[in-house]
Amino acid sequence: MSIHRRTLAMVATALLGLAFSVSAFAQASRDYVYVVGSSTVYPFATVVAERFGRSSEFKTPKIESTGSGGGLKLFCDGVGVDYPDVANSSRAIKSSEVEACAANGVTAIIEVKIGYDGIVFANAIGADTMSVSREDIFLALAKEIPGDAEGELIENPYETWSDVNPDLPAIEIEVLGPPPTSGTRDAFVELAMEGGCKATPWIAALKKSDKNRYKAICHTIREDGVFVEAGENDNLIVQKLQANPDAFGIFGFSFLDQNMEKVKGSLVDGVAPTFDAIADGDYPVSRPLFFYAKKAHVDVIPGLRGFLREFTSERAWGEEGYLSDRGLIPMPDEERAQVAAAVRDLTPLSLAAE
Repeated sequence: MSIHRRTLAMVATALLGLAFSVSAFAQASRDYVYVVGSSTVYPFATVVAERFGRSSEFKTPKIESTGSGGGLKLFCDGVGVDYPDVANSSRAIKSSEVEACAANGVTAIIEVKIGYDGIVFANAIGADTMSVSREDIFLALAKEIPGDAEGELIENPYETWSDVNPDLPAIEIEVLGPPPTSGTRDAFVELAMEGGCKATPWIAALKKSDKNRYKAICHTIREDGVFVEAGENDNLIVQKLQANPDAFGIFGFSFLDQNMEKVKGSLVDGVAPTFDAIADGDYPVSRPLFFYAKKAHVDVIPGLRGFLREFTSERAWGEEGYLSDRGLIPMPDEERAQVAAAVRDLTPLSLAAE
C-alpha cells in the first residue's frame, strides 16, 4: 500500500517524539499478546490463541471483539504496553488509518491476509429459503432508490419483500446487521448493496462522473427501522432470527458454518453461500480477511512472534488446517507462501511516496 508524502513527514515527526517512550516500552513489556478487532476474525484468532497457549511456553493471547474500525483505531493509538499488538480486520486497512497510525508512531505495520469469507444473508433454519439478487437487497435496504424518471431518487417506500420483487414473499422487510464500525458492514455495502445499485444504468454512470454521489446512493442504508443495527455480537443476531422467522441477518459465512442447526444462508444471484462457492469465487458477496501487527512489538511482547507464526502455519490456515474446519476459506498455496514469508521476515506495509 502507498501513502502520501505528508504521511512520511508525519512519521518522522512522530518517531522523534516517541523515541524515549519506545525505549521505555522495551524495558517494561506485557507478558501476553493483546489482540482487538473484527468480530468475523475473532473466532479464528481465538482458536489460534488457544492452540498457541496450549502448545507453547507463553500465555494465551487476549482477544477482544471490537469491530474492525474500532480495533484499528485502538491499534493506531500508539506503541507500547497500553496499546494492542494486533488488530483483526474483515477489510483492508484504509489509507486514513495508516496515516492515523503514523501520527501516533505506529509506523511499521505488518499486513497479514489470512483467507476469505463470504457475507451471508441468513434466516432461521425452519423458515423458507430465500433467493434474492443483489439488486433486491439494494432496493430493500437503500435509504433512497431510483424513481420513475431517470436521475430521480425517492425515499425508500418498500415495506415487504414482494414490494421489492413480486416473486419474493409478502413478508415485512426486517434485516439485522452490523454497525458502521464493522468491517462486515463495509464489505456488505460495497459488495451487496453497490453490486445491486449499479444495476441501474444512470447510477452506474455516476461512478465516473460523480463518485461521491454514486457512493452516497449505493452505500447509504435506510434508517426507518427496517434495518436494525445489532452491534458486533453475531450470536445476538442468531437469537433474534430464531425468535422471528421472517427476519434476516447479515454476518460472515464462518459464523453460519458454526450455527447450521439454527440458521441458513439465502441464495444470492442464484448461488448458495457454501465453502466451495466462496473458494471458487462463484458466490458474489465474499471478501478477504486480515490482521495487522506492530513490528515494534515483536520480540518485546512475549509470544507475539510465535503467535504470528502459528496463525500463518499450514496446520492453522492450510487447506487441511484447523481454521478451515471453522469456516475459513484458505488462500491458494502460492499466496499463503508469500504471506507467510512476509510474516517470517516482518515485512511492513510500504511507505512509498506518490
